[in-house]
Amino acid sequence: MSLLPLNRPRLKTRPLGMMVLSLSLALYSNAGFLVSLSYSQIPPTPDIPPMEDNPGDWDWEDRDWEDRDWEDRDWEDRDWEDRVEEVDEFFPKPEDEELIFTPTDPIPPLGDTPDSFEDTPSNQFKPYRLGIGDGLIIRVPRFPEFETSTRVNLEGDITVPLVGQLNVQGLTLAEVKEKVRFELTSRFLRTDPQLIVSLQGQRSTLITLAGEIVRPGYYGLPPGADAVDAILAGGGTTQQADLRSVLVRRTLVDGTVIEQELDLLGPLQQGEALPDLPLQGGDAVIVTQREIGEEGDYDTFLAAQSNVSRELITVRVLNYAGGGLGALQLQNGSSFLDAMTQIAPNTDEANLRNIALIRFDPEQGRPVTQQIDGKSALMGNMSQDVPLKHNDVIVVGRSLIAKVSYALNIFTRPFRDVLGFLLFFQQLQQGAESLFGPGGTTE
Repeated sequence: MSLLPLNRPRLKTRPLGMMVLSLSLALYSNAGFLVSLSYSQIPPTPDIPPMEDNPGDWDWEDRDWEDRDWEDRDWEDRDWEDRVEEVDEFFPKPEDEELIFTPTDPIPPLGDTPDSFEDTPSNQFKPYRLGIGDGLIIRVPRFPEFETSTRVNLEGDITVPLVGQLNVQGLTLAEVKEKVRFELTSRFLRTDPQLIVSLQGQRSTLITLAGEIVRPGYYGLPPGADAVDAILAGGGTTQQADLRSVLVRRTLVDGTVIEQELDLLGPLQQGEALPDLPLQGGDAVIVTQREIGEEGDYDTFLAAQSNVSRELITVRVLNYAGGGLGALQLQNGSSFLDAMTQIAPNTDEANLRNIALIRFDPEQGRPVTQQIDGKSALMGNMSQDVPLKHNDVIVVGRSLIAKVSYALNIFTRPFRDVLGFLLFFQQLQQGAESLFGPGGTTE
């Protein structure tokens, strides 16, 4: 028996690359079916124009653009408003939304720059700025290794553990806090730490006192002192001072000088509190001089009675009973009757109806004489009870007034200041023996 070969169909083998390609095509077809199915479920967008009306379907290249007469067209008469309404039909705007913006201010011209922001001096004076000798306490919760109690050294630096020295000269407490925070987050910590920076001990306040002050100079004041404390330390203001204009000047760390004007007379007149302006080390307090001719609207009596003016004034008295030129120490704000009470003249010997008040006028550079009836003032005539000023001269007696007036008239040169005025009376007493000699009289 012979074995016949079996005619089996031979299996065809496909390369591996073809199998992968077939599988990819099948997956792609299934995915496309899913995408098509998903897309078919999306509802059509309303108000979409048909394709034949869509400008994107137009044949733009075949249109005769060059043959169109663009210049001769009347563009102003075209119905632009109707075309805008057609566009609004496809792109409606919300009813509650205003798309037209109308600026309230005109648009600035090209190249115009806005004004730079400048803080007012009153705000710049408020924060306390650190200086040499100030003590600080720095607390860092959860990180005690950075906590310290330090003091600003002569170079304006403080020492923070692990950080080192930081310059804080002229900075506020808030600025020091941010400076320490920056060092900690940039060098040591990943999170923003909680910081507490407080003032432990304030340095002494060394200020400059100038202007219409009895004793101008440099004064060390306790922490928290204000302009009134500075004026009192200098012995008060002179009678030429303008208490409505007291200047406080401060130099910032960048060299900028700021200034604030204080009114110390207004609160006395209105019964109000003083301006809250604590002085800091390096401040300068300047009391300005009252302008000549402002006596009418300036309450000189109230200013003289206040405690910011000098406590005592000196009044010279020239009379025969006193044997020459004497000096009286009176309270500031005293009047003529206060001086007469302290002199206690002999009414039988002195001619009180002939009294002269001589005062130096800085505007004219010469003395001004005012006649006073002493007896009328003692009887209650308030018009004769004039207020006195520092360095006034009272001359008692008719003949003595005549001699002094003659000496002032022959002295043709004006006095340079009040010191020259006082020196004149001193030399008058020493050089004129006949003025108070045996031949003198009380008349």
